[in-house]
Amino acid sequence: MSLPLEGLRVLDMSQIMAGPYCSMVLADMGAEVTKVEKINGGDDSRQMGPYVEDESTCFMQINRNKRSIALNLKDEEARELFYDLAREADIVVENYRPGVTQSLKVDYETLKQINPGLIYCSISGYGQTGPYRNKGGFDLVAQGSTGLMSMTGEAGRRPLKTGVAVYDIGAGITAVYTILAAYIHREKTGEGQHLDIAIAECGLPWCTWEAAAYFGEGREPQRTGWRHRVSAPYQALATRDGYLMLGCANQRTWERFCNDVIDRPAWIEDTRFATNSDRGRNVEVLERLIEEIFASEDTDYWRQRCDAAGVPAGPINTFSQALSDPHYVERGMVQEFDHPKAGTVKTLGFASKFSATPQQIRRPSPLLGEHTEEVLDSMGIDAERLASLRARGAVA
Repeated sequence: MSLPLEGLRVLDMSQIMAGPYCSMVLADMGAEVTKVEKINGGDDSRQMGPYVEDESTCFMQINRNKRSIALNLKDEEARELFYDLAREADIVVENYRPGVTQSLKVDYETLKQINPGLIYCSISGYGQTGPYRNKGGFDLVAQGSTGLMSMTGEAGRRPLKTGVAVYDIGAGITAVYTILAAYIHREKTGEGQHLDIAIAECGLPWCTWEAAAYFGEGREPQRTGWRHRVSAPYQALATRDGYLMLGCANQRTWERFCNDVIDRPAWIEDTRFATNSDRGRNVEVLERLIEEIFASEDTDYWRQRCDAAGVPAGPINTFSQALSDPHYVERGMVQEFDHPKAGTVKTLGFASKFSATPQQIRRPSPLLGEHTEEVLDSMGIDAERLASLRARGAVA
């Protein structure tokens, strides 16, 4: 079965999360991804536990469908091998701090001399330009510096980060669609280019409602905790045995909730709750009134009533509950592959579904340098030369 990116050749020099997530998505869609790792230890995420048979499960989760070769890019002969690979590549992904690729002589300006059509994607903390370009950038720091943590958590309490590395993953996703747009451009014009993705910038465009308030009224976004910034009731609400996520994002849904879920039709005419804006201004009163009603029954009772009325609602699941939910199971959101050392490894599935070219796990996450010999053999490197390269520490 064909895959949408079949034939696309990617050299991945990145490590940890943002870059490897990008290249994994490309690989899942059929790209041939060769992961170029340093010979001593490889991708730093290989040193992040937990481990199964001494292999990092963190590494396994975002490096499936890739081959691994280990090159010492400080070695001139190894670097020449990298140039040979780059000559045939469509895309290079790297997430070194700005300046490092220049010192290694694997930067865009160098590689475009041997491959003018190359799409070269750099992912860094703050981008390739600007006063912060040389600073190390991490997801946690980006959440603080871009204002996200000033909006996350409860009013008057300690700032909170999000539960997952949204900026790292967001940078990887941003890199994917940017690479694909650049590839379409190259298909039209033959022109390659350098793509500059900053972890600290990728999340700023997501702050749409916050930008609306700030640019429209000069209003600083505040922490809203379990509530929505604009709509109400659009939040977590306490029930007899837990919480229900309730989403009344428009007037029709609000009226269904009043009439068919809680039997309070008078609230529709109540001036405090007449419009979404009114409900937002009076959200504390509204929340208290709804929770007084919800306290009479368990979460599942209210969820079933919401479902019957067409009102979006759902539980707050644990991660294990989400992964075992029949809906996500049926849609393939838990996959598995056979790893050469760790055995059967469970992994997360694909968020996008293709009717004609569905994504596949074709390879497990690779061992460090597992495919060095295979890749170099395809380049005409014989066993004697490979042994020489290994002996001098150029490859592993």
